[in-house]
Amino acid sequence: MPPAYAGQPKLSDREINLIRLWIAQGAKWQKHWAFVPPKRPQPAQVKKRDWSRNPIDHFILSRLEQEGLTPSPEADRNTLIRRVTLDLTGLPPTPPEVDAFLKDKSPNAYERVIDRLLQSPRYGERMAARWLDAARYADTNGYQSDGVRSMWRWRDWVIDAFNRNMPFDQLTIEQIAGDMLPHATREQKLASAFNRNHRTNAEGGIVPEEFRVEYVADRVQTTSTVWLGLTVGCARCHDHKYDPIKQKEFYQLFAYFNNVPEKGLVYNFGNEEPFIKAPTAEQEARLKDLDKKILVAEQKFAALQPELAKTQRAWEESLRQSPAVDWSVRDGLVLHYPLEGFLVAGCHEGRPVIGGTPDCELPFVTGKVGRAGNFDGKRFIDAGDVAGFNYQDPFTLAAWIYPTAPNGALMSRIEDFPQGEGYGLYLKDGKVRLHITKRWTDIGLRLETANTLELNRWHHVAMTYDGKRKAAGVRIYIDNEPQKLTVLFDELTWSIDYRAPFRIGAGEGPENRFHGIIDEVRVYNRALSPEEVAVVPILRDCFYTSRKEKLGPG
Repeated sequence: MPPAYAGQPKLSDREINLIRLWIAQGAKWQKHWAFVPPKRPQPAQVKKRDWSRNPIDHFILSRLEQEGLTPSPEADRNTLIRRVTLDLTGLPPTPPEVDAFLKDKSPNAYERVIDRLLQSPRYGERMAARWLDAARYADTNGYQSDGVRSMWRWRDWVIDAFNRNMPFDQLTIEQIAGDMLPHATREQKLASAFNRNHRTNAEGGIVPEEFRVEYVADRVQTTSTVWLGLTVGCARCHDHKYDPIKQKEFYQLFAYFNNVPEKGLVYNFGNEEPFIKAPTAEQEARLKDLDKKILVAEQKFAALQPELAKTQRAWEESLRQSPAVDWSVRDGLVLHYPLEGFLVAGCHEGRPVIGGTPDCELPFVTGKVGRAGNFDGKRFIDAGDVAGFNYQDPFTLAAWIYPTAPNGALMSRIEDFPQGEGYGLYLKDGKVRLHITKRWTDIGLRLETANTLELNRWHHVAMTYDGKRKAAGVRIYIDNEPQKLTVLFDELTWSIDYRAPFRIGAGEGPENRFHGIIDEVRVYNRALSPEEVAVVPILRDCFYTSRKEKLGPG
């Protein structure tokens, strides 16, 4: 034994004798010991009966007597308070606490110390420390550069749960599925962050699905370790060698966590979606105070409405008697190209200037307002080192365009070859498209309008980006109308290094040069509101000259 064909070594004499002994004892078969319900045993029999103060002492003394040992002397009061304080709070007692205990001669002095320690906030921290370790708590993501993330609000929930002596069944339910409870409170949703403590990977080049599966397996293993006390992870690749867990059962547990809409490649500088607002108690009080002040301000503002309406009518009447007003938005304007004059084209470096040379002259024609640049698919404007927005910077791009071809760059700050690093606003098959790219294959944001715009006519195009890394924060407007967008890629997780100038009519290679007319290019260092976007195209010839003089060349 085992049979020769198995190719395994013969059992040792010791192993054979163990089997014989088991048979001689009746060969009793039972379930795995860990799954046999425990039964309360009778206190062990001891010789020195007056030593024990509780049933547990009987078992300790019984083993000491079995080994021929005697109990150690009772600890003195200094030692006792030090032990219990370290045990319940993880910190030594303060000198005043020791003095107070030594002076307390009442029979329940020790019990009072324990009650005081159990009421201390340090008790919850002490109890939570081991739980946090088992739950793999960390305020970083654990992989590669170990990017920062914020999980401390869940940590505080655990500490508070221990300090409130939350029942274990409630502690279990809220951490495993608090967000799925009917009418879940914010605190219950916070509790379920137990399942978001896993490591997350932002490394470029990974296979996202591989790591999404890894996150699911991590949850199975951690949940099983914490609540079942089993190394279920051993059954990920095969039936468990020691515990009664089959590989099939591992994947039955796996299925519970495999419906989480999660990505394998995550953001490396903060938490990954979904988010919830989780103010602390102090912040909550401050927010309530601010809400009250806002309500008072709104009431005061409402009382002013009749007077405001009267003043509004008077102001509107005064405008009819005055010269035309410049409605253009200037707050946050970092780049403005009216394109009223002759500029050096992109074959020269530096800011465009009045004039030009015969080989690099950009033609100007009648524009939407005054003159405009006429782009032939070859020439472009090099605006230099401006508008270097990074991936967490909000910005707005806007211009009047008269496209004669369905493809071409409107404006960009991107390398001049396909799939380069930077950002750009383009026409692609007649659709307005935005690229914000760190690395084309896996780090960037790309989206486009669902509908095409009509060629050979004027359109005002504006794009706003809120700086929050997601396609949901992008708006594209055509002729003041917000467009339905198609998200092509949505993984903007890293900062951009700019090695190219801001260009008008070019970006991502010669094949992306613009064909048509561009007028009134504006770039803002913030995301304009829809109301502001509607104002940007409102321009009037009668005030144009004075405005151009104030803004300078271009």
